[in-house]
Amino acid sequence: MATQDNDMSRPYPPAELVEEFTPYIKLMPATGIHEWVTEQILDGNGSLHNPDHSHLIDADIAFMWAASAFSKKGRTVLGQAEEVAMRAGGWQKARMEQQMYEWFGHKPDYIITLAADFCSECSDLEFCALLEHELYHIAHKTDEFGAPEFYRDTGKPKLCMRGHDVEEFAGVVRRYGASADVQEIIDAASQPAEVAKINIARACGTCLMKLA
Repeated sequence: MATQDNDMSRPYPPAELVEEFTPYIKLMPATGIHEWVTEQILDGNGSLHNPDHSHLIDADIAFMWAASAFSKKGRTVLGQAEEVAMRAGGWQKARMEQQMYEWFGHKPDYIITLAADFCSECSDLEFCALLEHELYHIAHKTDEFGAPEFYRDTGKPKLCMRGHDVEEFAGVVRRYGASADVQEIIDAASQPAEVAKINIARACGTCLMKLA
């Protein structure tokens, strides 16, 4: 799928990354995604603006393409958010740091990796949902009273990784009913989507005729 000409079009992975065969999963920096996320999702005037991510406006997040998805615990992983932590020393740490600098020019605080094979073929709606899913994993850290924490010297939000809102089996819900967390998801799903397809089209440069 070719990249749209519109300046607001969503970023697409390079075709050669998906098509090239290697004995390993190739990764590369995802040029343009950070700018697109900032303009369309984080900025208050963006077509897909989400105030839930306001703590990420100045966050040091790097984005990457992985040539293909991978399987974990019986599920296909299409995206992954992670905190960059060098849990090694000596040359192992040096090797990791070198890779970060060669990819990004510095060591970012967080990396979001997306499966290029999926993102090259998925709909704009699926792409936006996947991207925001990973953004939600990077949360605003709170203290023991639930208040958001900030760095004293810069005033910037302290960030941390967070898990999913709900982890449950459909069979348990079917047999025993919804827990409070599951009910919150059910209530959210029963409401009209906050982001209309027309807004996704404006952000991703999709032909509006497809939305009819």
